[in-house]
Amino acid sequence: MASDQLTVARRRTGSRTGLTVVAVVLSLLSVFPILWMLSSSFKTRATVTDGKLLPQDLTWDNFTYVFTEVPFGRWLLNSFIMAAVITVAALFFHSMAAYALARLKFPGRDSIFAVVFSTLLITAPVILIPLFIIVRQLGMLDSYAGLIVPLIFNAFGIFLLRQFYLGIPRELEEAAIVDGCGYWRVYFNVVLPLSRPILSALAVFFFLANWNQFAWPLVSTSSADLTVTQVGIASFTTQYGANWNYILAAATVAVLPMLALFLIFQRQMVESIKTSGLK
Repeated sequence: MASDQLTVARRRTGSRTGLTVVAVVLSLLSVFPILWMLSSSFKTRATVTDGKLLPQDLTWDNFTYVFTEVPFGRWLLNSFIMAAVITVAALFFHSMAAYALARLKFPGRDSIFAVVFSTLLITAPVILIPLFIIVRQLGMLDSYAGLIVPLIFNAFGIFLLRQFYLGIPRELEEAAIVDGCGYWRVYFNVVLPLSRPILSALAVFFFLANWNQFAWPLVSTSSADLTVTQVGIASFTTQYGANWNYILAAATVAVLPMLALFLIFQRQMVESIKTSGLK
């Protein structure tokens, strides 16, 4: 009996060790490109493609160029405005839509949710041209409105919030209704306070996604005052080659706030998926 227990314990230890090794290897593979980008951002143009991880001639000139020779600060500001406004608006409208689809009873509710969910099967490049035509007809091209409004809707956010709201006990809402609260008051005073973990996680998802937007800002804007970070970084690529030292320096500056944001809110992101009804 003791030998059997010892054998089981050894198997568990071996299995755990194997999983730990796999996790460490996958983590290193994930982190390595970031380390390479960070290291190469300090290399000169002549050595940036030398294939070595550590720079031999460390220089800060790449960062000096990024912040003095191009309006990189303006690009960062445009990206922040776009990502922040889209995140706030999306969370507000998505939470209301998800609550209605989860709790309110009205004709066609399930059909509407099916249509919303089906949009997850459509990739962004498919709707790029139709979206551009609509925005042009509305006269919103080359403006913050044209940059922001088309990106507010996101079926993933509605789906995740709906799954979360389905897990909230109905008794909490029924008690509020018995006390005389209407749907709006229940939504603002009961549902939203309970939604802070999932809303925090979605805020990180939405902000990251829109901070890294490239295709839509490239198509919908032409003014230099509306250039976002990713489009600006792409401008370092010329007809005859790419200035990889400048590209990697700019990318390093652009990615550091996102890494900090992810590290701060990673617990909320994990908890939101655990409690959203996804099995």
